[in-house]
Amino acid sequence: MAPSAMRTATAALSAASLSDARPVPYWLDDPGRPGALPALTGDEHCDLLVIGGGYSGLWTALLAKERDPERDVVLIEGREVGWAASGRNGGFCAASLTHGFSNGLARWPGELRKLEELGERNLDAIEATVARYAIDCSFERTGEIDVATEPYQLDALQGLYEEARRLGHTGLEPLDRDAVRAEVDSPTFLGGLWDRRGVAMLHPARLAWGLKRACAELGVRLYENTPGLELARAGSASGPGPGAAMAVRTPYGRVFARTVALGTNVFPSLVRRVRPYTVPVYDYALMTEPLTEEQRAAIGWKNRQGLGDSANQFHYFRITDDHRILWGGYDAIYPYGGRLDTALDHRPETYLKLATHFFRCFPQLEGVRFSHAWGGAIDTCSRFSAFFGTAYDGRVAYAAGYTGLGVGATRFGGEVMLDLLAGERTERTALEMVRSKPLPFPPEPVAWAGIGLTKWSLARADARSGRRNLWLRTMDRLGLGFDS
Repeated sequence: MAPSAMRTATAALSAASLSDARPVPYWLDDPGRPGALPALTGDEHCDLLVIGGGYSGLWTALLAKERDPERDVVLIEGREVGWAASGRNGGFCAASLTHGFSNGLARWPGELRKLEELGERNLDAIEATVARYAIDCSFERTGEIDVATEPYQLDALQGLYEEARRLGHTGLEPLDRDAVRAEVDSPTFLGGLWDRRGVAMLHPARLAWGLKRACAELGVRLYENTPGLELARAGSASGPGPGAAMAVRTPYGRVFARTVALGTNVFPSLVRRVRPYTVPVYDYALMTEPLTEEQRAAIGWKNRQGLGDSANQFHYFRITDDHRILWGGYDAIYPYGGRLDTALDHRPETYLKLATHFFRCFPQLEGVRFSHAWGGAIDTCSRFSAFFGTAYDGRVAYAAGYTGLGVGATRFGGEVMLDLLAGERTERTALEMVRSKPLPFPPEPVAWAGIGLTKWSLARADARSGRRNLWLRTMDRLGLGFDS
């Protein structure tokens, strides 16, 4: 078959696989999804107000009650708990707090050993919390394999393995071509690096819903469909409660609180000076129908690890407990001006591209169809991992910039925010990672042009055996980047 005819046939196959895909996140299309709680009306008073009902806010509220059961905690969410990134992601819960070992090594080499230790303890604590509150989120400590699909990526994975061993990280296992294909069989896999304990797979929306239930059981008062509209000192609003330092206006009421924790991530921060540090990136994913026994045998994957390829424009993929494959990533779409728009939650041209890549990776699954296709916004910052800070004389704390690896790291972020609000110097607040900030993104149109040039350069590097051009090398020296 001529190449043009083959491309046409491949495009037709990929398009047909999407014909019945529901344009909703698979995880949220769940009969167990809880009903929304009532919105706040009137005035509320509390010790701690948490704004945001994703992982960041939920972990903060839960940890606050676990630290001090008598603390009066209120959580408000603009829509429903877990509806945004926390219910749309791939379900990879990583120990890494630094968006991977390589990024941590490049940015905080002197404290990476400590960051790795804290990350491991954080993931263990998540596993213990899931068990303690009987959260049914299909938590599986399967690990993750970074796979090489081009020869040059093998050298990068070997270098990563050697650096990790030098720093005492013993949980990584290099895999040659035969070994990685014995785990998951794709003709595109040339080798891999398996982190056996550092990543868990889970159902992300059920984790959020389980944390919501646990918070309520501990006495947190939760209000949904209640966005925080304005943050001010309580003295500038009428009727503050005793001891209240801050006031937050909502559509139908107000909350007066001694302290406030902001877990709004991709949404515009109520502390305006924080906004230039993040931009939204739209990421997309597909979910297959359940695989038959014959189809599962064709690819193996008995150990159910998460996988990600090692390109700059990378794919992430995993298998669910009902034998579906989630396939996501590659495109990272930045909207001009950093606007958030629900119309961007779906992008058919990206779905078609992802489907084509899926069948290139797993040609033995030809004929499989996709049941769900969706997207959503991720908050990214120029260093790819979370940053932290306070405002209003230490009465308000924030954490943001998780860049797609927030399923696990948000719990650590909740601990940091509570430490900062308490004014405590802890092993967390002493970290350079916590005390420093990323470089902010420039205003438009410079941000649009710079991000566009970076994306073009990353794609070019993937096509040129990883060789980075002058722009990317300059960005590396400045500690800047763009990622999802």
